[in-house]
Amino acid sequence: MFFDRPDSGEVCILVHIALDSDREQEDPSEFEELALSAGAMPVAYITGSRKQPESSHFVGSGKLQEIAAAVQAHGAELVLFNHGLSPSQERNLERQLRCRVLDRTGLILDIFAQRARSHEGKLQVELAQLQHLSTRLKRGWTHLDRQKGGIGLRGAGETQLELDQRMIRQRIKSINKGLQKVRGRREQGRRSRRRAEAPTVSLVGYTNAGKSSLFNLLTDAESYAADQLFATLDSTLRRISLPNFGNAIVADTVGFISHLPHELVEAFRSTLEETANANLLLHVIDAANDMNSEYIGEVNSVLREIDAAEVPQLEVFNKIDLLEGVEPFLQRGQDGTPKRVYMSAKTGAGKALLKQALAELLAGSLVEETLTIAPHNARLRSQLYERGLVEDEQTDDSGAFIVKVRLPRKELNRVLDQGASLVVRTGPLSASTAASVPVTQVKRA
Repeated sequence: MFFDRPDSGEVCILVHIALDSDREQEDPSEFEELALSAGAMPVAYITGSRKQPESSHFVGSGKLQEIAAAVQAHGAELVLFNHGLSPSQERNLERQLRCRVLDRTGLILDIFAQRARSHEGKLQVELAQLQHLSTRLKRGWTHLDRQKGGIGLRGAGETQLELDQRMIRQRIKSINKGLQKVRGRREQGRRSRRRAEAPTVSLVGYTNAGKSSLFNLLTDAESYAADQLFATLDSTLRRISLPNFGNAIVADTVGFISHLPHELVEAFRSTLEETANANLLLHVIDAANDMNSEYIGEVNSVLREIDAAEVPQLEVFNKIDLLEGVEPFLQRGQDGTPKRVYMSAKTGAGKALLKQALAELLAGSLVEETLTIAPHNARLRSQLYERGLVEDEQTDDSGAFIVKVRLPRKELNRVLDQGASLVVRTGPLSASTAASVPVTQVKRA
């Protein structure tokens, strides 16, 4: 990665200033969780309020002295601000406090750098870091003369700052080429899934809502899941089988957070395209969190930014095991379609309800029909069983299979094209009368 990081946690001071100009205030407790997720060791939390940020140091002179005293008293190596700082504010603060200063964006970027595991994830994080760093190069060379004159001291005409900027531009160009190849591979995978008629379900939600735990429950996978912010960065796809529907693809994606840095949204666009191109979004919500309504708004805001706001959603209220007296249940809208599922990914309670809701939403309108399948077409019958579409079956005197199925209309037409025939009959079908019932076979629905 571009940045070097110490192996042990760093003693740090946290700073949160409530601004009257902010319509949406940052959550102080969430900021502390971010610091802990990054491996920091907070020893003091300094808070305050201002009408608006001070242009040179973000905080006023009195608060600046308070922070400096805390840094000196605790021997802090780092000061973290729960705000976005301009490059000049960071430089001025570091000069005054005599230690490193990092804003909220820099902190989130550092967490992403720690968690990235795949080649694609590392490229995306490095791109975001370089874009963020490109405006903060000046402070790295204030101890050096930019240019020298005189005999033997004339250079190529570029200052060290200009050399760094050029190297960063070249590296960004190289990373973008690499990510372009990744996007091509992802698009090829999406085309393959469309040809196989396998719909995609993308898990979205606020960070630490339990998306990876739910992903593991649905797919029997072993993706990394932990009670920490941004435990998952690398997108993972797995196939699942849904009752009365068939196969679908589930994608686990990066979690969202309030004021997600724009650099990260741009850098992770290839990963987030899985969300924008999904057939259905599973919006995972922490039912035990008092701020879940605000988090829902933040997630929907990011979905609008990545052009995924129009993708149908199913809200999954997770972690009901942390609430008293709440049992798993499926809530439907006025039109009868599933809208919310209350469940626990940790205990597995409500898993069947979630799969039922997924099947209904992906299928659209399911139809129930009775089909005749000739004995020589037994492979088609096996496929129907493998996909969980068969509800009942008998055989007639000729050995043909008379199968009652429940499946999407589109899937029914595909089965008919493969040699099955619809059975139009009067009265119920039973084992004793299956062979004697007069039937009319129809090729298409």
